[in-house]
Amino acid sequence: MGKSYTHVTQEERYQIYAYKKAGFSKIRIAEMLSRHVSTIKREFGRNKGQKGYRPQQAHEFAQERHQMKPKAIKMTDKMQQHIREKLALEWSPEQIQGRLIAEGEASVCPKTIYEFIAQDKADGGDLYKHRRHKRYRQRTGKPDPRGQIRNRVGIEERPEIVEQKKRIGDWEADTVIGKGHKGVLVTLSERVSKINLIAHVPSKHAEVVTQAIIEMLTPYREHLHTITFDNGKEFAFHERVAEALDVKTYFARPYHSWERGLNENHNGLIRQYLPKGQPLDKVTKDQVVEIQARLNQRPRKLLDYKTPEEVYTAMALVA
Repeated sequence: MGKSYTHVTQEERYQIYAYKKAGFSKIRIAEMLSRHVSTIKREFGRNKGQKGYRPQQAHEFAQERHQMKPKAIKMTDKMQQHIREKLALEWSPEQIQGRLIAEGEASVCPKTIYEFIAQDKADGGDLYKHRRHKRYRQRTGKPDPRGQIRNRVGIEERPEIVEQKKRIGDWEADTVIGKGHKGVLVTLSERVSKINLIAHVPSKHAEVVTQAIIEMLTPYREHLHTITFDNGKEFAFHERVAEALDVKTYFARPYHSWERGLNENHNGLIRQYLPKGQPLDKVTKDQVVEIQARLNQRPRKLLDYKTPEEVYTAMALVA
C-alpha cells in the first residue's frame, strides 16, 4: 500500500463497525479502507469491549492508551518549571499531563510527576503541599429538620434535558458555611461547562443569599435555563430569583446531595484554599475572585482537558 502507518481514525472505526455488521471479512474490510489486514486485526483485538466491537468505545480505548504513552521526554529544566507552576495552581499530575497532550506538547506521565514531587519533598521542598486530598462526608438518614420551603418545586419535575447535559445554562446552587457560622460562600456550578461562581456574604440569611445569586448570574442570563438548589432555608426566596432572572428553579431531595454532585464537588475544591474548620468572615473579595479564577482556568479531564472558561465561551458562541 506504500504509505506509512497512521493511527486508525474515529471515522474509520465507524466504517469498520458498519462493514463488520454487514458480514465482510477482515481482509475485505482492509481492502475497502486501504489498510493492511494486520491493522484491522489489531483494531479488533485491542479495542473490543465486553459487548464486542463498538466504534465509540473503541475510539475511547485507543485514546486512553495514547494518553498513557506520552511522547518520551526527559525531565528538563523547562518541564520542571512548568510542573512547578501548575502544581502551584493546584493542578493534579493527571491534569498537567492531559493538558500538555491536548495542546500537542510533549509530556511526562503522572507517575513521573508524582516521583518528582516526592523527590522535591525529600530535598526539603513544598510541592507536596499542593497535592489535593479528597474528604468524604458521612451521610445520615435523619429527617430533614429545616422545614419546608414555600412553593418548592422538586427535582423530579425538572426537564429531562437538564440531565442530558446537551446545553449550557443549567446551574446548581449551594452554600459553604464558615466555622461558628462566621461568613458564608454562595456557590453556583454550571452543569455542562463546569464553570464555577463564588460570592462571599456575611450570613446565610435568604435576603443576602438571594441578592448574591441574582448578581452572579445576571452576566449569564442570556443562556440561563434552570437552577437546582439545596434544601437550605437560605434559598427560601427562590421565587425572587426566578422572577429576576426569568429562570426555572428546582430543589434536590433532602440528603440526596448527589443530585447536585457537581456543586458538591466544587465546594470540596474550594476547601483546598479555605480549609474546613475555619471562619470565613475575614475572606476578602480578592481572595474569592482568585479562587474562582483558578477553578475556572484549571483543565478538567471530563472536558478533554479544556478549562471550564474555554468550554462555556465556545458553547455560548453557538448557543
